[in-house]
Amino acid sequence: MPNIPDGFHYVHGHIRRNPKPRSAKRMSGWMIAGLLAGVWLWGQVFGFGEAASTTPPAAPQPAASTPASR
Repeated sequence: MPNIPDGFHYVHGHIRRNPKPRSAKRMSGWMIAGLLAGVWLWGQVFGFGEAASTTPPAAPQPAASTPASR
């Protein structure tokens, strides 16, 4: 058996790197897609506050001016 450096181990005739501990579990693509779908559904059901919007201001009236015909 050959000399194995630190941080490696011998498996089935091959030298492999030791696994590293994960400090935080990573989010999978399905988890991200599920969260985005949940936010979209929340917006469809509750509307993100669009129902409480105010009415638009009235259109401006034209100012009085001199008559067009002279």
